[in-house]
Amino acid sequence: MYARIADICREPEKFLGKRIKVGGWTRTVRDGKALVFVELHDGSYFKTLQVVIEPESLSLTGEDEGEARETARSRLCLNEAQKLGAGACLTVAGVLAESPGAKQPFELKAEEIILEGSCGADYPLQKKRHSLEFLRTITHLRPRANTFSAVFRVRSLASYAIHKFFAERGFVYVHTPILTASDCEGAGEMFQATTLKPGDVPMIDGAPDYSKDFFGKWAGLTVSGQLAVEAYASAFRDVYAFGPTFRAENSNTTTHAAEFWMLEPEIAFADLDDAQALAEEMLKFLIGYALENAKDEMEFLNAHIDDGLLSRLNAALESEFAHISYGEAVELLQKSGEPFEYPAKWGLPLQTAHERYLTEQIFGKPVFVRDYPREIKSFYMRQNDDGKTAAAADLLAPGIGELIGGSQREERLDRLLDNMRQKNIDPADYGWYADLRRFGTVKHAGFGLGFERFVMYLTGIKNIRDVIPFPRTANSMSI
Repeated sequence: MYARIADICREPEKFLGKRIKVGGWTRTVRDGKALVFVELHDGSYFKTLQVVIEPESLSLTGEDEGEARETARSRLCLNEAQKLGAGACLTVAGVLAESPGAKQPFELKAEEIILEGSCGADYPLQKKRHSLEFLRTITHLRPRANTFSAVFRVRSLASYAIHKFFAERGFVYVHTPILTASDCEGAGEMFQATTLKPGDVPMIDGAPDYSKDFFGKWAGLTVSGQLAVEAYASAFRDVYAFGPTFRAENSNTTTHAAEFWMLEPEIAFADLDDAQALAEEMLKFLIGYALENAKDEMEFLNAHIDDGLLSRLNAALESEFAHISYGEAVELLQKSGEPFEYPAKWGLPLQTAHERYLTEQIFGKPVFVRDYPREIKSFYMRQNDDGKTAAAADLLAPGIGELIGGSQREERLDRLLDNMRQKNIDPADYGWYADLRRFGTVKHAGFGLGFERFVMYLTGIKNIRDVIPFPRTANSMSI
């Protein structure tokens, strides 16, 4: 059985002095004249295992050249090992021994090497460092690079931590639909899902007739699971959705993608204050989990990607998040004297530059901004008593800007229908959503966390394309 490098590194005392077998890919091969040093990576751990190859104790089997061959105590074996480059896949058997070197406490002294898969000289990851832009052109190979080994391991841990956090608090995980007829945000930026061929869509009075389509009506890929998960909050009280969402927004910014994941908790018998408290508790749990369980990865990212990453995350853990109103935020920005490209003004959305100035220059920590003007918020957000604002709040974070967007939902049927009409949304298309207000309505609230944006915040990576395994953006789909 193969030993995992993760197990060897975490509990080396169980393996020292014993003959073991490992499998992995070569990161580097260094010729020490009489010895060859191979850094082997098997994907189970961020760090590599050093393999030492000595000619006196080596046999090498290569099945890629036809009939398997073995040569023991042969200089030829050392020569072949010296020719191994980065990216080759090996099985190595040998004894784990304490290392005389200062960089690693132990090493594997190879007795047998099987070349599982050779790697040609055109392998694009020969150098130790490549630009992130270049690595985006080889998304199928970039997980083997150190940076992405760290990023996607942190992403995996963060995903697990989300489920752990909500499961420990009694939440029910709801799989909301990917195919939907509801545009949650009302922005019309949905990808259409149809079986009709282009040019074959029947028309009635100049309008498309989708009654002949697969679902008998227009359908698209969801932009959010929120509306659907609200139905389950009316039955299970505390619920969350976590899955892929899609936006047909033709944007090429560093924070936009056509396919991304959203986390959307919803809590019944709760108001906006409750949603903000849950968001702060959750965010601190996720940060703490990553710092505790991905120490090597986080230290690497702090050293090579963002040297302020760990101090920023630890500050968020130790601080009590700030709370201000939208009106106070606009006033602070207007009085700052900062020459923003787009000045802050009541009634307009805050720009990323505004959000980062508030968190980085004024407060120095995450900030909740609440009670936005009704006109710039979605139809489902509860109207405040002043008639001008909605019970909505965004959590802004240093280094990233908006991280979480949430609100208390409008549970009053008459106000909900009025909001729909004001935003030119036909209430007939949302009869099921209105039913939630007709049949046992309840005060409830929730928020959405763009998972990729959170991974950017957690890793210091500045482009969303570098925290998604296979990014989908305008004019770009490599796989």
